[in-house]
Amino acid sequence: MKILVCISKTPDTTAKIAFTDNNTKFNEAGVQFIINPYDEWYALVRALELKETIGADVHLVTVGGADCDPIIRKALALGGDESFRINAESTDSFYVASQIAAFARDKQYDIIFTGKETIDYNGSVIGGMVAELLELPFVSIAAKFDLKGTVATINREIEGGEEICEVSLPVVVSCQKGMAEARIPNMRGIMAARTKPLTVVEPAAVDTLTSVVSFELPPAKAGVKLISPDNVEELVKLLHEEAKVI
Repeated sequence: MKILVCISKTPDTTAKIAFTDNNTKFNEAGVQFIINPYDEWYALVRALELKETIGADVHLVTVGGADCDPIIRKALALGGDESFRINAESTDSFYVASQIAAFARDKQYDIIFTGKETIDYNGSVIGGMVAELLELPFVSIAAKFDLKGTVATINREIEGGEEICEVSLPVVVSCQKGMAEARIPNMRGIMAARTKPLTVVEPAAVDTLTSVVSFELPPAKAGVKLISPDNVEELVKLLHEEAKVI
């Protein structure tokens, strides 16, 4: 059994967001970067659980520069066996997915796990693109993954309920809350991660389809207006004219 987990470097959720170069680039100064939580807590940990229960080699792949190495080492410390960094940087989802697909195409992975989305761009498209490029089945927003032989049973959320899918391996799955419980690397894992393979792979020749024109911060929050509970007319007026919710 071979499992590939796609991981991404994202700003910590508490990072202060700012932009440079006329609002065309994210300002990374002073920002703490982490493994994208959906990739770490759900995709990676579920892969590690499968490794522990049925035996599997868990490989990690990311697309980025050398500044991604610390997050790769953390993923190795959690229990990944081997890692690969595709030496390219891009904000274009198709480009990133194409790099992952080109890397994975001849590796015969049984399962490719991704997080359901990254917490920076929230695109939620990488998993589907990778599956399409590799001509593999894809199940998104998975909250539970069970495996019996070469058939996976996957529970996923749909509007108003839950859907249960059965699919034969190989498969690409995007993972969300419920798939697994977050883990913290122990000292043994941290020490072992120092010697685990981290291979730098040169990127495939792929064109980018999109580029960032500009970033914009959301409007600053307005002050709170307190309305007397007896003044219903004023409340309705404000909801209609200012909040525009009725």
